[in-house]
Amino acid sequence: MRALLLALPLLLANTAAEDPQIPPTIKSMLDAAIASGSEGDVAVIVKYARTADPASADLVVKIATDWRNDRLAKANRLIREADFFDLIKGRAELGGYVSTGNSENVGFTAAIEVKREALEWRHKVRLQADYQESLGVLTRERYLAAYEPNWKFDDRAYMYGAAQYESDRFSGFYDRVSLSSGAGYSAIRSPAVKLDVELGPAYRLTRFIDDKRESNLAARGSVDFGWKLSRSISVTQNASAYVQEANSTVSSRSALLAKLFGPLSAQFSYTLQYESTPPIGRQTTDTTSRAALVVDF
Repeated sequence: MRALLLALPLLLANTAAEDPQIPPTIKSMLDAAIASGSEGDVAVIVKYARTADPASADLVVKIATDWRNDRLAKANRLIREADFFDLIKGRAELGGYVSTGNSENVGFTAAIEVKREALEWRHKVRLQADYQESLGVLTRERYLAAYEPNWKFDDRAYMYGAAQYESDRFSGFYDRVSLSSGAGYSAIRSPAVKLDVELGPAYRLTRFIDDKRESNLAARGSVDFGWKLSRSISVTQNASAYVQEANSTVSSRSALLAKLFGPLSAQFSYTLQYESTPPIGRQTTDTTSRAALVVDF
């Protein structure tokens, strides 16, 4: 009897180690998904393992959760130990466009986007230039420079700042400076889909082509959406609005990106710019369709 009591803990330990067991088929699929490094694949295996073998579902969930936590811890450690330039990613594009509205021409466009993503701070810079001459006459000249720092004080929530400079005399102004600060939230964040929304007050200063100057307080809102349809195809939708009493502005950019090879991709985009109160003789809406080659760095 005493021997049985002494052996009982060992028997219980062996039983706990062996039961429940993950069926070999599910285990091999889970191992393959983890080896691929795809969180989406792991999530699919976990989802169907609950139905296929409920007895081992908790163990499957634990293995997947431990893998995700370990993966996140390693990623955070690499970010903490990285040099400043190691966390910088960028994209440069060069291509042509067809525009309608205040100017109907074919021209060229160039843009560069740079982003640095750390644990608490994210910085985004965008520069863009559109230039067109037709028979020696300048018909389009638009420049944009924007900078946005984000402080991520929560897993999904962050505070943002936004500074933007625009110059587009064919839309009725020589210079326009917009400053804003507010709150942002990552409503959707997954390997395939992301959705960030922002809202806050803004200040705008505009110098029109008739040398009139105008400054206004405004409300700013923006939406940044991205969806990876496959490993090589993705779509994005970026929209922002400055709502004010004098002249409200809505900007929207939809893009389809297709990877070609290496860092090179092809991009097709459609941009809409709406000014609620344009100068006399100007239309309220400009649209621009672009086809460009994109290089990631």
